[in-house]
Amino acid sequence: MFVPSEEEAAAGQGSTFPPFRRMRRLRRTDAVRRLVRETTLAPEDFVYPLFVTHGAGVRREIGSMPGQFQLSVDELPRELDDLAELGIGAVLLFGIPAEKDPSGSGAYDPDGVVQEAVRAIKWHAPDVLVITDVCACEYTDHGHCGILVGGEVDNDRTLGLLARAAVSQAVAGADIVAPSDMMDGRVAAIRAALDRAGHSQVAIMSYAAKYASGFYGPFREAAASMPAFGDRCSHQMDPANAREAMTEIAIDLEEGADIVIVKPALPYLDVIRRARDTIDAPLIAYNVSGEYAMVKAAGSLGWIDERRVTLETLTSIKRAGASRIITYHAKDAARWLQEERSEVRRRVGI
Repeated sequence: MFVPSEEEAAAGQGSTFPPFRRMRRLRRTDAVRRLVRETTLAPEDFVYPLFVTHGAGVRREIGSMPGQFQLSVDELPRELDDLAELGIGAVLLFGIPAEKDPSGSGAYDPDGVVQEAVRAIKWHAPDVLVITDVCACEYTDHGHCGILVGGEVDNDRTLGLLARAAVSQAVAGADIVAPSDMMDGRVAAIRAALDRAGHSQVAIMSYAAKYASGFYGPFREAAASMPAFGDRCSHQMDPANAREAMTEIAIDLEEGADIVIVKPALPYLDVIRRARDTIDAPLIAYNVSGEYAMVKAAGSLGWIDERRVTLETLTSIKRAGASRIITYHAKDAARWLQEERSEVRRRVGI
């Protein structure tokens, strides 16, 4: 067998190997990699969650979610200006009321914290897309997602509460309402209520495939919505099921959902991919609090490169098929993307 000399091998001569395809040609420089990149991120891909609380001058950092805050309504203009500068044009609002009760009445209070926040945002930045979370867990004193009967969430009695909350948010000026409760029939109930109240133009972004996940822990602190007892496995999806998610999505679209959400994102990239291959409707992935907290914690300890891992994570979610991403990383990611673009422009002399 012919064996090339060391000099011939270094020069690529005398090889007995058959011709092969040189994939590395398209990875050689940053400019080439950008030319053939299949999936790209941009600030407009992100929806930024905001936690709005009562009071004035409140900007309270959430311990398990560094860089995220509970904000009073008067603090929102500052936040909106930051988002505008970064090119992020959509927010998702969660409310933390001053008082809670068994029926979650604060969810549909016309002067509730979310309703006030919607009005303040639309006054300060009318073009910002305002999405409001529709659920009872932040407003009930027991922390569950609806009205309790005999220690269990009563599905049908909760539908009226959700419909009232959605209409109240629409009256305040919400562009999109996002039911996250996972009650059966809630999209149909909300759509009918919105249409009857003259808000047929308000879209529904349904948490269609929301799993009973362990990744929601930091959110419970952020939204003050920890259940007083039990869990939410009776209505949120079993993490073992993917085909069921397609059924949930199909039902919500049939009932009138305009956009659907898969939540969480990273442990369910297969569900996002399957949904994208199955439906044509806009598909949103929720990169949830636990996913954010893990990256932040590991980054702070120097175990990972936070910037690199964050952008890789968000790219993977979009690559799986998400149209847009709800993420607490939005501001950091948008800033890093702007820096990357500035660096490219500097290199090419633009």
